[in-house]
Amino acid sequence: MKPSWLAHCFLIMIGLMMVFQSPKGQTRELIACGHPYYPPVSWVQQEQLVGVAPAVVKLIFAELGYQVRLDTLGNWKRCLSEVKTGHADIVVAAYRIASREPDFDFSEQHIVDDPIGIYVNPNKSKIYHSLNDLKGKTVGLLFGDSFGDSLDKFIEEHNQVEYVSEGQQNLKKLAQGRIDFIPLGIVSGKLQTQKFGYTKQIIAAPFKLKTEYYYLAIGSHSELSQHLPYINQRLIELHQSGKIQQLVTKYSKTYLESSTKANTP
Repeated sequence: MKPSWLAHCFLIMIGLMMVFQSPKGQTRELIACGHPYYPPVSWVQQEQLVGVAPAVVKLIFAELGYQVRLDTLGNWKRCLSEVKTGHADIVVAAYRIASREPDFDFSEQHIVDDPIGIYVNPNKSKIYHSLNDLKGKTVGLLFGDSFGDSLDKFIEEHNQVEYVSEGQQNLKKLAQGRIDFIPLGIVSGKLQTQKFGYTKQIIAAPFKLKTEYYYLAIGSHSELSQHLPYINQRLIELHQSGKIQQLVTKYSKTYLESSTKANTP
């Protein structure tokens, strides 16, 4: 066998040994949650959490001998809180930011990259050429939202924030001119504006921000952290094989083809 296959087999054996040695490993169903409004990474459809990250989490933990229940635990902030306090086990995908580091153990390998854009209403505002043009403006965010440490800090220092619980609420407010901008991943922003018919009222501002990354996250108190070496290796392999990109394409199509009503938790 090639060395890479030997390493892969070794990781599988270590992972399975950890499961069998754990008194809870195969008897406890794992609970995973995720962002309910961030396609194709994860979103709630027909009261089920679906998307790239839920699919990847179920795949990897099934290989380790676990069953995973994908739960819809309310808004995004509550999902993070439930895993932080041990009432749930896994956040299927989250940004790795400084404020979360004490409470979560993250995979080293990301699940998906997420280039960030600033979405504005071209009919209600001037053209923004840089982030500095947004100083003093009102931004719409979901409870629990983060768009990386640097953008979070900018918003905290320079913007008025209006929080909502559902992603469509922010899109509607922006389309109506009630807020000035929304930060969103470029891929997710395109999908959501297309889905809800806002392609003329909401566009990405013509400047680039940094690319953030979604990582698998486990509560820092959890015994599941012992599986992170295996998880990291499998995420690398899923990227190299093209499987993750296939899932991005699949779930982008699934999101656009599903009914709007079905996407309301």
